[in-house]
Amino acid sequence: MECSDVYTVEKRKVEEDTEECKLDLEPMTVTTRNEKALTKKKKPRAFGLSYLVNEHPPWYLCIWLAFQHFLTMLGSTLAIPFILQIPMCFQGNKLVISEILSTIFFVSGIATLLQTTFGVRLPIVQGGGSLAFVGPTFSILSLPQWRCPDLSDNGNSTASSSIDQTEVWQIRMREIQGAIMMTGLIQIVIGFAGVVGFFLRFIGPLTIAPTITLMGISLFSEAAESAGKHWGISMMTIALLVIFSQYLSRFDVPLPAYSRDRGRHFIRYPLFRSFPIIMAIISSWVICAIITAAGGFPSDPDNPNYLARTDRELNVLKEAKWFRFPYPGQWGTPTISYAGVLGMLTGLLASLIESVGDYHACARLSGAPPPPKHAMNRGIAAEGIGVFVAGAFGCGIDTTAYGENIGAIGITKVGSLRVIQVGGFLFMIFGMLGKFGALFVTIPDPIIGGVFMVMFGMITAVGISNLQYADMNSSRNLFIVGFSLVFGLAVPHYMSDHMDAIQTGVTEIDQIVTVLLSTSMAVGCIVPLILDNTIPGTIQERGLAGWGENPASDEPVEEKYEVAPMEVYNLPFGLHHLSKFRFAKYMPFLPYPYDNGRDREEKQPELYTQTTPL
Repeated sequence: MECSDVYTVEKRKVEEDTEECKLDLEPMTVTTRNEKALTKKKKPRAFGLSYLVNEHPPWYLCIWLAFQHFLTMLGSTLAIPFILQIPMCFQGNKLVISEILSTIFFVSGIATLLQTTFGVRLPIVQGGGSLAFVGPTFSILSLPQWRCPDLSDNGNSTASSSIDQTEVWQIRMREIQGAIMMTGLIQIVIGFAGVVGFFLRFIGPLTIAPTITLMGISLFSEAAESAGKHWGISMMTIALLVIFSQYLSRFDVPLPAYSRDRGRHFIRYPLFRSFPIIMAIISSWVICAIITAAGGFPSDPDNPNYLARTDRELNVLKEAKWFRFPYPGQWGTPTISYAGVLGMLTGLLASLIESVGDYHACARLSGAPPPPKHAMNRGIAAEGIGVFVAGAFGCGIDTTAYGENIGAIGITKVGSLRVIQVGGFLFMIFGMLGKFGALFVTIPDPIIGGVFMVMFGMITAVGISNLQYADMNSSRNLFIVGFSLVFGLAVPHYMSDHMDAIQTGVTEIDQIVTVLLSTSMAVGCIVPLILDNTIPGTIQERGLAGWGENPASDEPVEEKYEVAPMEVYNLPFGLHHLSKFRFAKYMPFLPYPYDNGRDREEKQPELYTQTTPL
């Protein structure tokens, strides 16, 4: 072989090797988790959601949906100052009711922003407040020193009488404020310490059922008091509420809508299922206004039917300020007593259990994975901060997660966190509009009484429904439930007629025991808690096996549907980087890389690597 031939062969080999090197030097990419997901069949969204918890609708849609959530919470919020007016001694003072209602709106906005931004970070509305705190409030204010005085013969001067009446209700409000603030501090400690799970292991359906059931039953007298002012109007309100919420809830109403793609068109919306309380109140309100204008109701204040007139409280709209900014201590410096704080703790227990259930329900409906422990601990702590703020501002009640707003997510198919955050700002704006709150207190009392009848009945039924998890063919369970209900009614009834029955020689102890025994919820919680944890029974018999599970599904939502990533529970503003430090292991409110599935970044780094050329 000649030299030229050898050179040609060698040159050809070099060229072939060069081509192979060029092929090897082609940029290599790492397939990300999102690209792998595209190759698979896309899962349907849970519950047909239009927006998951981590997605944001347009700003104008956010405002409309936030206002809808305000209307949803309005029915329950409106009831609170009307319930408190008798024990706090401002009955009939609609200007005070409007100011307290505006304060509740404002604080609800603050608590909602705290919960959605730094708390559990789910689309949960924190409304004011939970009826679990109403029972202890009634018991505290039933003590001899807090019973309402007779001001009918007080003073010859209108000014001095007004001052006396103002101090009468404000001193009682300050007592409740102190108890609520201390309860909020205790809840903050419980949340940040992560001890919720420890308490919940002792609490099952046999404890919760009597507690919530007695919550509804114990309020029947307030419902009868308001409804009895005009039974005709009350029954009309009840009938409308039943028709809207039960008979017409299956029908969707065509409403005009507009979109860029379709232009002007009609959509079918579950109007009756979304706003039955508001629609019943407005319908009854309009009917009463027509009857008032037609002269159907007497103008004599001494006539019982006079209370159904819609024009008897119009002066409240004139007296109310256009803008009123609520602030801490607006009713004076809160006071603290042992009896008040311990009495409120029974309400806190029921509220904690309710909140944990609300977190799971909200996560499921908003397309989020089940909340990890650190998120639930933060949620409890954030709710405790909201309770403390409610006490400081003087709402007369706590703040808690509103179940009706969680249900509204399933109806609107919008689980966006941003919507509820916009709602928080909206609640605060409405709370600063004094005449806005005054408008709602002009609703006649019989209408409120009709709403109370249905609302308290639903609370009672919800309590009873918890027994579905326990074996109610067991004589053990029948004894615990039956005895707890009767004992929870009998002891407070006896104490209401014998407030001086407890005589230990120490005034503080007397007041503490009296408040606890006068609260149906306290008695109905302590008795089954002791019996259920001491009387032998299997896990299945006690109902703990299915407790907290969703009986409508045998498979987790995230297994069948598209859900948001676990990162939705991360803290905002870069605070999630705190989890990189070792002290996060000892902080139950922070995620730790080896807890709750958060170790995926270390075990599977390829899933978190961006597509970049090597």
